[in-house]
Amino acid sequence: MDLTNTVALVTGGASGLGRATTERLLAAGAQVVMVDLNAEVGQQVAAELGDSAHFVTADVTNEEQVQAAVDTATGLGALRVVVNCAGVATPGKLVSRKGPLPLESFQKVLNINIVGTVNVCRLAAAAMQQQEPDGEERGVIVNTASVAAFDGQIGQIAYSASKGAVAAVTLPMARELAASLIRVVTIAPGIFETPMMAGLPAEAQESLGKSVPHPARLGKPAEYAQLVESIVANPMLNGETIRLDGAIRMAPK
Repeated sequence: MDLTNTVALVTGGASGLGRATTERLLAAGAQVVMVDLNAEVGQQVAAELGDSAHFVTADVTNEEQVQAAVDTATGLGALRVVVNCAGVATPGKLVSRKGPLPLESFQKVLNINIVGTVNVCRLAAAAMQQQEPDGEERGVIVNTASVAAFDGQIGQIAYSASKGAVAAVTLPMARELAASLIRVVTIAPGIFETPMMAGLPAEAQESLGKSVPHPARLGKPAEYAQLVESIVANPMLNGETIRLDGAIRMAPK
């Protein structure tokens, strides 16, 4: 798919993987609607990135707010690409020294990471279905899981469950939307340089990077964005979860 003169919507688009994806799609010729909760940061990033970058404040779990973001995108032109990067990684053991994992904490992570992802997908797909095809397809949806979907660590009960669910819905979603000429692909990143990672001490970040077989470093958001662009460009990529992790397989800790 040629991104020139098309529109993309990126959740979590003002920072980390989302910002890198926004920048990559802009460079490819698309207009990009960034969706994020922090209005101040989002508006500042949009101003930095130029006239083709647009910002909408929205909670991905809120139907009305997401619909407003989709409406903004379709108002700019044909919405061809949706990338879901919004998410949280709140840690928590099933039973810690403080007692059982608070149910509301578990529910919040699932609500943002999987319910929010599906909320964006369903509203964006409904809009894509109304558009004329571009060659043999109408659009592409790229979701974000994690290697924690497969190699979850202690303290990742909620995160692993939510990202496992993102991976699990990929194939049924792709099969359903195939009739509408819409592809669905999920990326499962390993350990990447993100705002969440930036909160760790430098020594901890270096140690985590060395645990990656090759290259022995943290992944760069630009590498995630590069894969997004490749997925958009390759029409045979569909219904798959792609690990982007330098061959890391997380051993129990």
